[in-house]
Amino acid sequence: MHKRTKIKIAIFVLLVGMACMFTAVVTDHWAVLSPRVEKLNETCEAAHFGLWRLCKKYIYITPENYVEGHGCGPISLPGEENCTYFRHFNPGQDAEIFEYKTQKEYNISAAAISIFSLAFMILGSLCLLGSCTGKGKGRDYLLKPAGMFFAFAGICAFISLEVMRQSVKRMIESEDTIWIEYYYAWSFACACSGFVLLFVTGITLLVLSMPQMPRNPWETCMDAEPEQVE
Repeated sequence: MHKRTKIKIAIFVLLVGMACMFTAVVTDHWAVLSPRVEKLNETCEAAHFGLWRLCKKYIYITPENYVEGHGCGPISLPGEENCTYFRHFNPGQDAEIFEYKTQKEYNISAAAISIFSLAFMILGSLCLLGSCTGKGKGRDYLLKPAGMFFAFAGICAFISLEVMRQSVKRMIESEDTIWIEYYYAWSFACACSGFVLLFVTGITLLVLSMPQMPRNPWETCMDAEPEQVE
């Protein structure tokens, strides 16, 4: 396969990875939380949340949709929903997040790291744009920082995922919260996909932008003719 074709495929995969990561950052279904159901034919309070909002859903539990041993839900059942934005960056104000102070710190960290991921994606996109509009060696040169920026974006996405995972785990294990059950939802899956696509394809783009390997044993990398990407 021609080098130009490989780079085009890598750019397409990067676009998919960026779309997945952006979707994860702006949506509120990273994890779904359920409290214990005490009585049937009453309303219970489930919740789902992302990096910026916590949404509580009031679900009426009947014998038909109740599963013994499980919490409130599933979240897809009809019910009134109330969403509250986390006040991450307002000092002196307590965010309404799980009624647990440590969870606010975890969530701030995950949100801040995700912003770094978006920033690296923007920088990588600018380098790709310059590579597409440039000519000669300048085009090849910009592919290297583009690959590095996308790989860094993937690493930040992974760190954000791990911080969020630790946050949910710590919250479930705490005695200060009402939540007893959880599962990761589709926004979390989008972030996982974004991490894999951005990191792997960023490294691939970096490798593709490197000088071609010597064709003969006695030929060094410095002596090899540069390969232009058209």
